[in-house]
Amino acid sequence: MSAPTETSNPKPAIGTLRALWPFVMRQRGLFVAWLLALVASSTATLSLPVAFRQMIDQGFSSGSNIDRAFLFLFAVALALALASAARFYFVSLLGERVVADLRRKLYAHLIGLDAGFHDRNRSGELISRLTADAELLRSVVGSSMSVALRSSVTVIGALVMLFVTQPRLAAYALVGIPLAVLPIVIGGRRIQKVSRASQDRVADANALATETLGAVRTVQAHAREPYERGRFGEAITVAVETARKRIRSQAWVTAVAITLIFGAITLVLWSGAHDVIGGRMSAGTLGQFVLYALIGAGSVGALAEVWNELQRAAGGMGRINDLLQETSGVLAPAHPQVLPQPLRGELRFDGVDFHYPMRPDLPALQDFSLQVHPGETVALVGPSGAGKSTVFSLLLRFHDPQSGGITIDGVDIRELDPALLRERIALVPQSPTIFAASARDNIRYGRLEATDADLEAAARSAEAHEFLSVLPKGYDEELGERGARLSGGQQQRVAIARALLKDAPILLLDEATSALDAQSERAVQHALENLMQGRTTLVIAHRLATVLKADRIVVMDHGRIVAEGTHAELLAQHGLYADLAKLQFLD
Repeated sequence: MSAPTETSNPKPAIGTLRALWPFVMRQRGLFVAWLLALVASSTATLSLPVAFRQMIDQGFSSGSNIDRAFLFLFAVALALALASAARFYFVSLLGERVVADLRRKLYAHLIGLDAGFHDRNRSGELISRLTADAELLRSVVGSSMSVALRSSVTVIGALVMLFVTQPRLAAYALVGIPLAVLPIVIGGRRIQKVSRASQDRVADANALATETLGAVRTVQAHAREPYERGRFGEAITVAVETARKRIRSQAWVTAVAITLIFGAITLVLWSGAHDVIGGRMSAGTLGQFVLYALIGAGSVGALAEVWNELQRAAGGMGRINDLLQETSGVLAPAHPQVLPQPLRGELRFDGVDFHYPMRPDLPALQDFSLQVHPGETVALVGPSGAGKSTVFSLLLRFHDPQSGGITIDGVDIRELDPALLRERIALVPQSPTIFAASARDNIRYGRLEATDADLEAAARSAEAHEFLSVLPKGYDEELGERGARLSGGQQQRVAIARALLKDAPILLLDEATSALDAQSERAVQHALENLMQGRTTLVIAHRLATVLKADRIVVMDHGRIVAEGTHAELLAQHGLYADLAKLQFLD
């Protein structure tokens, strides 16, 4: 199975959360509205003990003031309720938008990275970064950040009011705060490290599930459901055990902090009770002091929990940053050239050497040189591993060769914007990709601006119209994940229709008719012959019909060209091609 990705290296640092700031600043209006609501709610919170003191000292001692005292208390509570609701609304919406922007940026970045990156990394782990890790950050921006700032303001305000209310008792209370913060700081590093490990294990389980569900037919064909259940169960068990260590660390930090805080409050209450009994303090003043102490203590406890959440989120942001810092090995030049118009379609490979990044010791192409004239159809044949598909990958610039060059109409493709290069090339792969969308959307993927008439014409040429038109919703019928509602041959014809609609001057056919029955193959082969007219075409071929109609056949072995010529010329040489023909073509 796949190896762990390079993005799994732990880099725990709370400072990684600073990378969220640019996303927050894109929502300045919401951010300012949240701050104003935060100030209002914090002011109301700190006003409650004052209202409570007036209620006790004035309302209970004088019947004439009782209505006014309780009305003031209710007004403060109402202001707190409205401000808290506004604060929750603004910060929650801020969190949703910030994480939506982050996900958009991460997805756009991932989809633009080169094929080498995606070869090294499992799609399941990338999806985990895009979902689970981003969800942690949504919680931070939409909740934890608000709680942290609110609690910080409240702690400071409560401390000030404690000293204003009763300086001597405030000094006692102040002793408990450093004691409460100490375990948070000490336990923080441990929590951050374990949190990162916990997220890694969840990503491993997600990657395994994505891989297995994507190959569910293979799993079922081999009756390996119990085996895969066991593997996923083990991955989940490991993830839960790692999470247990994180939860245990967080629980201990929270317990110690709360014990120290309320221990200090108990001491303060004991001393204050003696002052009230001795007539040195009013009951209302003690009540006000106790409320400020409780508010401050509760805020410190909230900060402890928020700190734990920030540790987890820092791990998630670190993993996302790892991905955002990845750079594509295939980039557009600063000043890209443009291909001639109209494009003639002359292809040239000059001394190309290439090794796949995952197999640096095994050459895929060695000193590969080939010229394809405009409008020529060249078939590439050879045993598996000969390098035929690599030729396509390099021409599409999924990778760049380590040495040598590739030109189209004399322009080095490394001097072109990869997206514009690929717009001029149509590909029909051996295993077509069918999206979980309608037939119309799948075909229109070849040319998004195509009209329905153009789309239907391409489907007719690919012999796809007949079976698509009888679907319950016709071309608007959903084809299911990976085209599950179509047969293999039908999927291939949808892919051919997509390439026909693209109408590119260069055509790459990777066994485009391999999944078709004999009757459909004849019809589609005729459509492909019409499509190939006037276009430069490279064909990876094993089928005799395709080879016979090619202008030239290039025989490859171990990344080199070992022979080329027509079908008859190569048969007469009694070389590798003749052996392949006996095994594959002439059965």
